[in-house]
Amino acid sequence: MISIDTAIARNFVSDEVYNESLEKCEKALVQLKDKSGEGSEWLGWRDLLKSPNDALLEKISSLGRDIRNNGDIFIVCGIGGSYLGAKAVIDALSSHFNKKGPEILFAGHHMGGKYLQELLAYIKTPKQDGSPKSIYVNVISKSGSTLETALSFRMIREVMEELYQDKAAERIICTTSSEGGVLNGLIEEKAYRKFIIPEDVGGRFSVLTPVGLIPIAVAGIDIKTLFYGAVSAFNKYEEDATDMVNYAAVRRALHEKGITIDVFSCFEPELQSFGGWIQQLMGESEGKEGKGIFPTVATFSTDLHSLGQFIQEGTRSLMETFIAVEKPISNLKVNSLEGDHDKLNYLSGKSFHEINTKARIGTTEAHKDGDVPIINLSLSSLNAEVMGELIYFFELLTGIFVYSLGVNPFNQPGVEDYKKAMYRLLGKD
Repeated sequence: MISIDTAIARNFVSDEVYNESLEKCEKALVQLKDKSGEGSEWLGWRDLLKSPNDALLEKISSLGRDIRNNGDIFIVCGIGGSYLGAKAVIDALSSHFNKKGPEILFAGHHMGGKYLQELLAYIKTPKQDGSPKSIYVNVISKSGSTLETALSFRMIREVMEELYQDKAAERIICTTSSEGGVLNGLIEEKAYRKFIIPEDVGGRFSVLTPVGLIPIAVAGIDIKTLFYGAVSAFNKYEEDATDMVNYAAVRRALHEKGITIDVFSCFEPELQSFGGWIQQLMGESEGKEGKGIFPTVATFSTDLHSLGQFIQEGTRSLMETFIAVEKPISNLKVNSLEGDHDKLNYLSGKSFHEINTKARIGTTEAHKDGDVPIINLSLSSLNAEVMGELIYFFELLTGIFVYSLGVNPFNQPGVEDYKKAMYRLLGKD
Protein backbone atom coordinates (compact mmCIF):
# COMPACT_ATOMS: atom_id res chain seq x y z
CA MET A 1 0.00 0.00 0.00
CA ILE A 2 1.14 3.54 -0.77
CA SER A 3 0.27 6.62 1.28
CA ILE A 4 0.92 10.25 0.33
CA ASP A 5 1.59 13.18 2.65
CA THR A 6 1.76 16.58 0.95
CA ALA A 7 1.36 18.69 4.12
CA ILE A 8 4.87 20.18 4.17
CA ALA A 9 4.90 21.08 0.47
CA ARG A 10 1.35 22.45 0.64
CA ASN A 11 2.53 25.15 3.05
CA PHE A 12 4.77 26.58 0.33
CA VAL A 13 1.94 27.49 -2.07
CA SER A 14 -1.01 29.84 -1.80
CA ASP A 15 -4.60 28.63 -1.83
CA GLU A 16 -5.20 30.50 -5.06
CA VAL A 17 -2.38 28.81 -6.98
CA TYR A 18 -3.16 25.43 -5.44
CA ASN A 19 -6.86 25.59 -6.31
CA GLU A 20 -6.07 26.60 -9.88
CA SER A 21 -3.67 23.66 -10.15
CA LEU A 22 -6.17 21.29 -8.57
CA GLU A 23 -8.76 22.21 -11.17
CA LYS A 24 -6.29 21.56 -14.01
CA CYS A 25 -5.23 18.22 -12.49
CA GLU A 26 -8.83 17.09 -12.13
CA LYS A 27 -9.36 17.87 -15.82
CA ALA A 28 -6.13 16.02 -16.65
CA LEU A 29 -7.42 12.88 -14.92
CA VAL A 30 -10.57 13.06 -17.04
CA GLN A 31 -8.41 13.38 -20.17
CA LEU A 32 -6.63 10.16 -19.22
CA LYS A 33 -9.83 8.30 -18.45
CA ASP A 34 -11.78 9.31 -21.55
CA LYS A 35 -8.72 9.42 -23.84
CA SER A 36 -9.42 12.98 -24.92
CA GLY A 37 -5.92 14.36 -24.43
CA GLU A 38 -3.11 14.70 -26.94
CA GLY A 39 -1.21 11.44 -27.41
CA SER A 40 -4.12 9.33 -26.12
CA GLU A 41 -3.23 6.62 -28.64
CA TRP A 42 -0.40 5.75 -26.21
CA LEU A 43 -2.61 4.89 -23.24
CA GLY A 44 -2.26 1.14 -23.61
CA TRP A 45 -0.45 0.97 -20.26
CA ARG A 46 -3.84 1.64 -18.65
CA ASP A 47 -5.80 -0.69 -20.94
CA LEU A 48 -3.59 -3.70 -20.21
CA LEU A 49 -4.50 -3.41 -16.52
CA LYS A 50 -8.20 -3.32 -17.31
CA SER A 51 -8.02 -6.74 -18.97
CA PRO A 52 -5.05 -8.75 -17.63
CA ASN A 53 -3.66 -11.35 -20.03
CA ASP A 54 -3.14 -14.29 -17.67
CA ALA A 55 -2.04 -16.58 -20.50
CA LEU A 56 0.78 -14.18 -21.40
CA LEU A 57 1.81 -13.86 -17.74
CA GLU A 58 2.00 -17.65 -17.46
CA LYS A 59 3.96 -17.93 -20.71
CA ILE A 60 6.52 -15.40 -19.49
CA SER A 61 6.68 -17.01 -16.04
CA SER A 62 7.37 -20.39 -17.64
CA LEU A 63 10.10 -18.91 -19.83
CA GLY A 64 11.65 -17.27 -16.76
CA ARG A 65 11.70 -20.59 -14.89
CA ASP A 66 13.33 -22.38 -17.85
CA ILE A 67 16.11 -19.80 -18.14
CA ARG A 68 16.68 -19.79 -14.37
CA ASN A 69 17.05 -23.57 -14.41
CA ASN A 70 19.36 -23.69 -17.42
CA GLY A 71 21.19 -20.38 -17.70
CA ASP A 72 24.38 -18.99 -16.21
CA ILE A 73 24.06 -15.53 -17.79
CA PHE A 74 21.03 -13.59 -19.02
CA ILE A 75 21.82 -10.46 -21.04
CA VAL A 76 19.21 -7.72 -21.29
CA CYS A 77 20.00 -5.65 -24.38
CA GLY A 78 18.06 -2.38 -24.43
CA ILE A 79 18.11 1.31 -23.53
CA GLY A 80 15.77 3.70 -21.73
CA GLY A 81 12.41 2.13 -21.00
CA SER A 82 13.67 -1.12 -22.53
CA TYR A 83 15.75 -1.85 -19.43
CA LEU A 84 15.23 0.75 -16.68
CA GLY A 85 11.93 -0.65 -15.40
CA ALA A 86 13.19 -4.22 -15.24
CA LYS A 87 16.39 -3.14 -13.50
CA ALA A 88 14.40 -1.07 -11.00
CA VAL A 89 12.26 -4.03 -9.93
CA ILE A 90 15.12 -6.54 -9.98
CA ASP A 91 17.37 -4.34 -7.83
CA ALA A 92 14.55 -3.59 -5.41
CA LEU A 93 13.54 -7.20 -4.80
CA SER A 94 16.68 -9.29 -5.32
CA SER A 95 19.48 -10.15 -2.90
CA HIS A 96 22.59 -8.00 -3.08
CA PHE A 97 24.93 -11.00 -2.94
CA ASN A 98 24.82 -14.72 -3.70
CA LYS A 99 21.91 -14.33 -6.08
CA LYS A 100 20.24 -17.51 -7.25
CA GLY A 101 19.67 -18.14 -10.92
CA PRO A 102 21.57 -16.67 -13.86
CA GLU A 103 23.70 -13.56 -13.58
CA ILE A 104 21.69 -10.74 -15.15
CA LEU A 105 23.80 -8.35 -17.20
CA PHE A 106 22.83 -5.27 -19.20
CA ALA A 107 24.03 -4.16 -22.61
CA GLY A 108 22.91 -1.76 -25.31
CA HIS A 109 22.26 1.04 -22.82
CA HIS A 110 25.36 3.01 -23.88
CA MET A 111 28.13 2.90 -26.50
CA GLY A 112 31.10 2.37 -24.22
CA GLY A 113 33.46 0.14 -26.20
CA LYS A 114 35.45 -1.01 -23.16
CA TYR A 115 32.33 -2.28 -21.38
CA LEU A 116 31.08 -4.19 -24.41
CA GLN A 117 34.51 -5.61 -25.22
CA GLU A 118 34.88 -6.92 -21.68
CA LEU A 119 31.31 -8.28 -21.70
CA LEU A 120 31.97 -10.24 -24.90
CA ALA A 121 35.19 -11.65 -23.46
CA TYR A 122 33.44 -12.56 -20.21
CA ILE A 123 30.63 -14.53 -21.81
CA LYS A 124 33.13 -16.44 -23.98
CA THR A 125 35.29 -17.38 -20.99
CA PRO A 126 34.53 -20.92 -19.74
CA LYS A 127 33.46 -21.59 -16.17
CA GLN A 128 36.00 -22.68 -13.58
CA ASP A 129 35.35 -26.33 -14.38
CA GLY A 130 36.16 -25.69 -18.03
CA SER A 131 32.62 -26.02 -19.31
CA PRO A 132 31.10 -23.21 -21.42
CA LYS A 133 28.71 -20.73 -19.84
CA SER A 134 25.03 -21.13 -20.67
CA ILE A 135 23.98 -17.75 -22.05
CA TYR A 136 20.60 -16.32 -23.01
CA VAL A 137 19.97 -12.92 -24.60
CA ASN A 138 16.85 -10.75 -24.57
CA VAL A 139 17.07 -7.87 -27.04
CA ILE A 140 14.37 -5.24 -26.54
CA SER A 141 13.60 -2.59 -29.14
CA LYS A 142 10.41 -1.56 -30.89
CA SER A 143 12.17 -0.40 -34.03
CA GLY A 144 15.20 -2.61 -33.73
CA SER A 145 17.31 0.26 -35.05
CA THR A 146 18.06 2.24 -31.87
CA LEU A 147 21.80 2.66 -32.33
CA GLU A 148 23.03 1.82 -28.82
CA THR A 149 21.00 -1.38 -28.64
CA ALA A 150 21.46 -2.43 -32.27
CA LEU A 151 25.25 -2.08 -32.07
CA SER A 152 25.51 -4.16 -28.91
CA PHE A 153 23.15 -6.81 -30.23
CA ARG A 154 25.15 -7.08 -33.45
CA MET A 155 28.31 -7.88 -31.46
CA ILE A 156 26.57 -10.18 -28.97
CA ARG A 157 24.73 -12.03 -31.72
CA GLU A 158 28.02 -12.80 -33.43
CA VAL A 159 29.42 -14.32 -30.23
CA MET A 160 26.23 -16.32 -29.63
CA GLU A 161 26.46 -17.82 -33.11
CA GLU A 162 30.13 -18.59 -32.54
CA LEU A 163 29.36 -20.36 -29.26
CA TYR A 164 26.13 -22.15 -30.16
CA GLN A 165 26.14 -22.21 -33.97
CA ASP A 166 22.73 -23.40 -35.26
CA LYS A 167 21.41 -23.60 -31.66
CA ALA A 168 21.95 -19.88 -31.04
CA ALA A 169 18.39 -19.02 -32.08
CA GLU A 170 17.03 -21.04 -29.13
CA ARG A 171 18.87 -18.71 -26.74
CA ILE A 172 17.90 -15.36 -28.26
CA ILE A 173 14.58 -13.71 -27.38
CA CYS A 174 13.40 -10.60 -29.21
CA THR A 175 10.90 -8.21 -27.67
CA THR A 176 9.73 -5.89 -30.41
CA SER A 177 6.80 -4.51 -32.40
CA SER A 178 4.27 -6.84 -33.99
CA GLU A 179 5.54 -6.07 -37.48
CA GLY A 180 8.05 -3.92 -39.32
CA GLY A 181 11.40 -2.82 -37.99
CA VAL A 182 14.84 -4.36 -38.15
CA LEU A 183 14.32 -7.01 -35.50
CA ASN A 184 11.33 -8.55 -37.24
CA GLY A 185 13.48 -9.13 -40.30
CA LEU A 186 16.06 -10.94 -38.14
CA ILE A 187 13.35 -12.94 -36.39
CA GLU A 188 12.05 -14.17 -39.72
CA GLU A 189 15.52 -15.03 -40.98
CA LYS A 190 16.95 -16.57 -37.79
CA ALA A 191 13.78 -17.99 -36.17
CA TYR A 192 14.35 -16.17 -32.88
CA ARG A 193 11.68 -16.35 -30.21
CA LYS A 194 9.50 -13.24 -30.21
CA PHE A 195 7.39 -11.32 -27.72
CA ILE A 196 5.35 -8.31 -28.80
CA ILE A 197 5.48 -4.80 -27.37
CA PRO A 198 1.92 -3.42 -27.56
CA GLU A 199 1.72 -0.76 -30.24
CA ASP A 200 -0.08 1.62 -27.87
CA VAL A 201 2.51 1.47 -25.06
CA GLY A 202 5.55 3.73 -25.17
CA GLY A 203 8.92 2.58 -23.89
CA ARG A 204 8.94 4.41 -20.57
CA PHE A 205 5.48 3.00 -19.73
CA SER A 206 6.33 -0.56 -20.81
CA VAL A 207 7.66 -2.24 -17.66
CA LEU A 208 4.43 -4.26 -17.20
CA THR A 209 4.62 -5.64 -20.75
CA PRO A 210 7.06 -8.34 -21.93
CA VAL A 211 9.66 -5.56 -22.07
CA GLY A 212 10.06 -5.62 -18.29
CA LEU A 213 8.31 -8.82 -17.31
CA ILE A 214 10.71 -11.23 -19.06
CA PRO A 215 13.88 -10.05 -17.27
CA ILE A 216 11.96 -9.74 -13.99
CA ALA A 217 10.70 -13.32 -14.32
CA VAL A 218 14.24 -14.56 -15.07
CA ALA A 219 15.32 -12.88 -11.82
CA GLY A 220 12.87 -15.15 -9.97
CA ILE A 221 10.37 -12.44 -9.05
CA ASP A 222 6.68 -13.36 -9.16
CA ILE A 223 5.47 -11.31 -12.12
CA LYS A 224 1.83 -12.24 -11.53
CA THR A 225 1.94 -10.69 -8.06
CA LEU A 226 3.77 -7.67 -9.49
CA PHE A 227 1.25 -7.25 -12.30
CA TYR A 228 -1.79 -7.67 -10.08
CA GLY A 229 -0.33 -5.18 -7.62
CA ALA A 230 -0.55 -2.68 -10.48
CA VAL A 231 -4.08 -3.87 -11.27
CA SER A 232 -5.03 -3.23 -7.64
CA ALA A 233 -3.65 0.32 -7.86
CA PHE A 234 -5.46 0.87 -11.15
CA ASN A 235 -8.79 -0.18 -9.62
CA LYS A 236 -8.17 1.93 -6.52
CA TYR A 237 -7.50 5.12 -8.45
CA GLU A 238 -10.32 4.53 -10.90
CA GLU A 239 -12.65 4.59 -7.91
CA ASP A 240 -11.02 7.45 -5.99
CA ALA A 241 -7.93 9.34 -7.13
CA THR A 242 -8.27 12.23 -4.67
CA ASP A 243 -4.86 11.72 -3.05
CA MET A 244 -3.17 11.32 -6.41
CA VAL A 245 -4.78 14.45 -7.85
CA ASN A 246 -3.87 16.43 -4.72
CA TYR A 247 -0.25 15.29 -5.08
CA ALA A 248 -0.16 16.33 -8.73
CA ALA A 249 -1.80 19.66 -7.85
CA VAL A 250 0.75 20.49 -5.16
CA ARG A 251 3.58 19.58 -7.53
CA ARG A 252 2.05 21.73 -10.27
CA ALA A 253 1.57 24.66 -7.89
CA LEU A 254 5.25 24.41 -6.94
CA HIS A 255 6.11 24.37 -10.66
CA GLU A 256 4.12 27.58 -11.10
CA LYS A 257 6.01 29.07 -8.18
CA GLY A 258 9.32 28.45 -9.94
CA ILE A 259 10.45 25.08 -8.58
CA THR A 260 12.56 23.47 -11.30
CA ILE A 261 14.08 20.38 -9.61
CA ASP A 262 12.47 17.43 -7.82
CA VAL A 263 14.94 15.37 -5.76
CA PHE A 264 13.58 11.85 -5.31
CA SER A 265 15.21 10.72 -2.09
CA CYS A 266 15.18 7.36 -0.35
CA PHE A 267 17.03 5.81 2.56
CA GLU A 268 16.86 2.31 1.07
CA PRO A 269 19.65 1.62 -1.47
CA GLU A 270 17.41 -1.07 -2.96
CA LEU A 271 15.31 1.73 -4.47
CA GLN A 272 18.15 3.60 -6.20
CA SER A 273 17.47 2.00 -9.58
CA PHE A 274 13.77 2.71 -9.17
CA GLY A 275 14.79 6.35 -8.97
CA GLY A 276 16.48 5.91 -12.34
CA TRP A 277 13.22 4.63 -13.80
CA ILE A 278 11.36 7.63 -12.34
CA GLN A 279 13.93 9.94 -13.92
CA GLN A 280 13.20 8.64 -17.39
CA LEU A 281 9.46 8.31 -16.91
CA MET A 282 8.97 11.85 -15.64
CA GLY A 283 11.86 13.61 -17.34
CA GLU A 284 11.02 12.37 -20.83
CA SER A 285 7.31 12.99 -20.28
CA GLU A 286 7.24 16.51 -18.83
CA GLY A 287 10.43 18.19 -20.08
CA LYS A 288 8.96 19.93 -23.14
CA GLU A 289 8.00 23.40 -24.35
CA GLY A 290 10.10 25.03 -21.62
CA LYS A 291 8.04 23.31 -18.91
CA GLY A 292 8.48 20.58 -16.33
CA ILE A 293 10.38 19.83 -13.12
CA PHE A 294 13.74 18.15 -13.58
CA PRO A 295 13.76 14.79 -11.75
CA THR A 296 16.95 13.72 -10.02
CA VAL A 297 17.76 11.01 -7.50
CA ALA A 298 19.50 10.99 -4.13
CA THR A 299 20.22 7.84 -2.15
CA PHE A 300 20.55 8.66 1.52
CA SER A 301 22.33 8.63 3.79
CA THR A 302 25.17 8.26 1.24
CA ASP A 303 24.25 11.41 -0.67
CA LEU A 304 23.72 13.45 2.49
CA HIS A 305 27.52 13.59 2.46
CA SER A 306 27.56 15.10 -1.04
CA LEU A 307 24.25 16.55 -2.26
CA GLY A 308 22.91 17.15 1.23
CA GLN A 309 24.66 20.48 1.63
CA PHE A 310 23.14 21.85 -1.58
CA ILE A 311 19.66 20.58 -0.72
CA GLN A 312 19.92 22.20 2.71
CA GLU A 313 21.34 25.58 1.76
CA GLY A 314 21.71 25.90 -2.00
CA THR A 315 19.55 27.71 -4.55
CA ARG A 316 15.91 27.43 -3.45
CA SER A 317 14.73 26.05 -6.79
CA LEU A 318 14.09 22.50 -5.66
CA MET A 319 11.54 20.30 -3.97
CA GLU A 320 12.07 16.86 -2.48
CA THR A 321 10.07 13.64 -2.67
CA PHE A 322 10.94 11.14 0.06
CA ILE A 323 10.13 7.48 -0.61
CA ALA A 324 10.08 5.48 2.63
CA VAL A 325 9.53 1.79 3.38
CA GLU A 326 7.65 1.27 6.64
CA LYS A 327 8.14 -2.48 7.20
CA PRO A 328 11.76 -3.44 7.94
CA ILE A 329 13.48 -5.25 5.10
CA SER A 330 16.28 -6.36 7.44
CA ASN A 331 16.30 -7.54 11.07
CA LEU A 332 19.97 -6.62 11.65
CA LYS A 333 20.58 -4.98 15.05
CA VAL A 334 23.52 -3.16 16.57
CA ASN A 335 25.57 -5.29 18.93
CA SER A 336 27.00 -4.23 22.29
CA LEU A 337 30.77 -4.17 22.73
CA GLU A 338 32.69 -4.19 25.98
CA GLY A 339 34.63 -0.97 26.44
CA ASP A 340 32.49 0.98 23.98
CA HIS A 341 35.60 2.34 22.28
CA ASP A 342 33.61 3.64 19.30
CA LYS A 343 30.99 5.21 21.61
CA LEU A 344 28.15 3.42 19.80
CA ASN A 345 26.75 1.33 22.64
CA TYR A 346 23.95 3.86 22.97
CA LEU A 347 22.59 2.22 19.80
CA SER A 348 22.88 -1.34 21.12
CA GLY A 349 19.77 -3.39 20.47
CA LYS A 350 18.39 -0.94 17.93
CA SER A 351 17.72 -2.23 14.44
CA PHE A 352 19.34 -0.64 11.41
CA HIS A 353 15.82 -0.01 10.13
CA GLU A 354 15.04 2.05 13.23
CA ILE A 355 18.29 4.01 12.92
CA ASN A 356 17.66 4.60 9.23
CA THR A 357 14.11 5.76 9.96
CA LYS A 358 15.32 8.28 12.54
CA ALA A 359 17.86 9.54 10.02
CA ARG A 360 15.09 10.00 7.46
CA ILE A 361 12.82 11.85 9.90
CA GLY A 362 15.71 14.05 11.02
CA THR A 363 16.64 14.81 7.42
CA THR A 364 13.04 15.71 6.64
CA GLU A 365 12.97 18.15 9.57
CA ALA A 366 16.28 19.73 8.55
CA HIS A 367 15.33 20.13 4.90
CA LYS A 368 11.93 21.54 5.87
CA ASP A 369 13.71 24.11 8.05
CA GLY A 370 15.90 24.86 5.03
CA ASP A 371 12.76 25.86 3.08
CA VAL A 372 12.54 22.74 0.94
CA PRO A 373 8.98 21.76 -0.05
CA ILE A 374 8.66 18.05 0.78
CA ILE A 375 6.33 15.28 -0.36
CA ASN A 376 6.39 12.05 1.66
CA LEU A 377 5.50 8.73 0.01
CA SER A 378 5.30 5.72 2.30
CA LEU A 379 5.36 2.12 1.08
CA SER A 380 3.88 -0.39 3.51
CA SER A 381 6.60 -2.88 2.56
CA LEU A 382 8.99 -3.72 -0.24
CA ASN A 383 7.64 -6.69 -2.19
CA ALA A 384 6.35 -7.55 -5.65
CA GLU A 385 2.79 -6.43 -4.98
CA VAL A 386 3.80 -3.00 -3.66
CA MET A 387 6.30 -2.53 -6.47
CA GLY A 388 3.48 -3.17 -8.95
CA GLU A 389 1.37 -0.56 -7.18
CA LEU A 390 4.27 1.89 -7.21
CA ILE A 391 4.84 1.47 -10.94
CA TYR A 392 1.26 2.35 -11.80
CA PHE A 393 1.24 5.11 -9.16
CA PHE A 394 4.04 6.97 -10.92
CA GLU A 395 2.70 6.28 -14.40
CA LEU A 396 -0.67 7.79 -13.44
CA LEU A 397 0.94 10.70 -11.58
CA THR A 398 3.05 11.47 -14.64
CA GLY A 399 0.04 11.46 -16.97
CA ILE A 400 -1.99 13.74 -14.70
CA PHE A 401 0.82 16.17 -13.97
CA VAL A 402 2.00 16.54 -17.56
CA TYR A 403 -1.49 16.97 -18.98
CA SER A 404 -2.10 19.65 -16.33
CA LEU A 405 0.82 21.59 -17.87
CA GLY A 406 -0.87 21.49 -21.27
CA VAL A 407 1.82 19.16 -22.66
CA ASN A 408 1.63 15.78 -24.42
CA PRO A 409 3.12 13.27 -21.92
CA PHE A 410 3.73 10.55 -24.48
CA ASN A 411 6.06 11.94 -27.15
CA GLN A 412 9.78 12.76 -26.97
CA PRO A 413 10.70 15.14 -29.80
CA GLY A 414 13.91 16.20 -28.08
CA VAL A 415 15.23 12.63 -28.16
CA GLU A 416 14.67 12.51 -31.91
CA ASP A 417 16.65 15.75 -32.27
CA TYR A 418 19.81 14.23 -30.80
CA LYS A 419 19.42 11.14 -32.97
CA LYS A 420 19.16 13.20 -36.16
CA ALA A 421 22.31 15.13 -35.30
CA MET A 422 24.20 11.98 -34.29
CA TYR A 423 23.28 10.08 -37.44
CA ARG A 424 24.24 13.06 -39.60
CA LEU A 425 27.66 13.24 -37.99
CA LEU A 426 28.12 9.48 -38.39
CA GLY A 427 27.34 9.72 -42.10
CA LYS A 428 24.08 7.79 -42.12
CA ASP A 429 21.97 8.38 -45.23
